Amino acid sequence: MKTLTFIVALLVSAPTFALPRAADFRTANPGAKVYEEICQACHMANAMGAEGAGRITALANNPNLESADYPIAIVTGGKGPMPWFRGQMTDQQIADVINYVRSSFGNTYTDRITAADVSERGVKAPTRGER
Repeated sequence: MKTLTFIVALLVSAPTFALPRAADFRTANPGAKVYEEICQACHMANAMGAEGAGRITALANNPNLESADYPIAIVTGGKGPMPWFRGQMTDQQIADVINYVRSSFGNTYTDRITAADVSERGVKAPTRGER
């Protein structure tokens, strides 16, 4: 009985070790935060997309993401129901979210893009009256 009491006392007084919370991961990975706050509304938490009034492309296991030029063009310039985000997000936020998506949801692309890549290769922000 003394051993059991000792073990219980030890467990109660020991520091708690918790798994990292989702908020901690988002802080460590700014692309995850952008995805959660902006992209997830349409592409869903699991990145499987959706169908309804329109078809939202699945990002999970998406072979179109192999070339970073494709998501750069789509995120900066839009396509179909996807709005353009150039001018809505910074080039760094766009790079972060593209890197996150290309390395998550079953995607395993390891080449990273930078804000300079987005600036150089992305669709330029529309000016008033365009689009």
